[in-house]
Amino acid sequence: MIAARRRAVFLDRDGVLNRAVVRGGKPYPPATLDEFELLPGVGQAVEQLKQAGYVCVVATNQPDVARGTQRREVVDAMHASLCRTVPLDDVFVCFEDGPDCFDRKPNPGLLLRAAEKYGLDLGPDCFMVGDRWRDIEAGRRAGCRTVFLDYGYAEQQPEFPPDHTTSDLPSAVQWILNKSRA
Repeated sequence: MIAARRRAVFLDRDGVLNRAVVRGGKPYPPATLDEFELLPGVGQAVEQLKQAGYVCVVATNQPDVARGTQRREVVDAMHASLCRTVPLDDVFVCFEDGPDCFDRKPNPGLLLRAAEKYGLDLGPDCFMVGDRWRDIEAGRRAGCRTVFLDYGYAEQQPEFPPDHTTSDLPSAVQWILNKSRA
């Protein structure tokens, strides 16, 4: 007998789970643990996904570590704080800065590594939620449905339309849960 494959929701970090620092219309990660602030309703939204049977994984680019403008210990402290507050299964991070890194979104490497580790079915029962075109493209390349949190950033928009566009994680989760019941 073959075990059923599991479904998941992949979550970008900055702008999805925690408040991004917006300068000049562009989002940046918080620089310190003191700046790391969860967005409203995030804990409850992820808990709803967990109760519905989803594996919840953060997939985040943190290239400032490779650029030397952020220390890895600070990023690790942010993730430890996040995992104490939000019921996440795991955090997958790409610290690289170059487009050739297979883990760096828009490439799907982080999602594929999580799928391997957790036995996930990267089809229409998996979702990638992000606030930047890189997140949406990574989800698309991995075969997931995509949810775009549109904050009107002054930057490139997703080339291919996401499956759903909304304004925050709680409303994205409601859409995902409605899709899983359909």
